Order: sequence, then C-alpha cells, then structure tokens
Amino acid sequence: MPHHLRTLAGVGAEVELDIAAPITMRGVLDALEAQYPTLRGTIREYGTGQRRPFLRFFVCEEDWSHESVDAELPRAVAEGREPLLIIGAIAGG
Repeated sequence: MPHHLRTLAGVGAEVELDIAAPITMRGVLDALEAQYPTLRGTIREYGTGQRRPFLRFFVCEEDWSHESVDAELPRAVAEGREPLLIIGAIAGG
C-alpha cells in the first residue's frame, strides 16, 4: 500500500488477510476495510465502490486496476505466494 495509507492504518509494508474462497479483489478490499476501518473510503469510493483515482492494483506483475472486482485472483495470490499490490499511481509521465 502507499505510505500514507499504511500510516493511516498503522501497518507495515505487508498486510495478511484471512479470506474465504473465492478470492476476489472485492473480497480482499472488503476484508482489508473490515480489519482496518480507517481505510474505508480511501481505496474505494464510499457510494460506488469504484477504485479511487491514482491508485492501481497489481497482481502477479500485471495491472488489474480495470479488471472486475469479482474476478477470481490467481492461485498464487490466493495462497499467499504472490502479493496483491496497491500502488499509488504517478501522473505526468
């Protein structure tokens, strides 16, 4: 997660979550917001649940920012062998 969100949640560089299958982006974000309520509304918009501008999601070195939040994440992520990265986007080239 970007530094400012880690600071807000009071966590380190990595967060481990326990999520029931199927493992989806929605499930991960729901669990993250449930475990760290201060993050509600910082990653997704309150009303729409849409990803906030200037945040990107990377899964297995691929940009998943525009994938459906209900798409199952790869097994490597679900098993904890690969991280799901929430990265602050950089504008301006």
